[in-house]
Amino acid sequence: MFVLEQEEYKREGIDWVFIDFGLDLQACIDLIEKPMGILSILEEECMFPKATDMSFKAKLFDNHLGKSPNLQKPRPDKKRKYEAHFELVHYAGVVPYNIVGWLNKNKDPLNETVVGIFQKSANKLLAALYESYVNAEIGKFF
Repeated sequence: MFVLEQEEYKREGIDWVFIDFGLDLQACIDLIEKPMGILSILEEECMFPKATDMSFKAKLFDNHLGKSPNLQKPRPDKKRKYEAHFELVHYAGVVPYNIVGWLNKNKDPLNETVVGIFQKSANKLLAALYESYVNAEIGKFF
């Protein structure tokens, strides 16, 4: 995307300083998106009820640490105001990530109000689909 934008600048004669973003970001994209990449490991961990953010981190490190130059352990940084669990090396440089809450956020639970509306729907099929919906976070029926 950035390379294409700079090519557009060149065609239009816009004066700017060329930035070399590295033409091969594919390794980082693969680390994030491919099977057994960051996103697929996150999805997989979300399926296991006893999985935690730290089990996600462990699986991520088991699969990629030392095998992918784009994933590394976080470097100590006293200026950082949060704990970093891993770092990704990509076009923005070395970026630290804190994974606290990632599993819970990725589960994307349904909004209680929406579920209640669906359960009371005049459309019998829709109401039936949600009649026994259990909120996984608090384990209660609506």
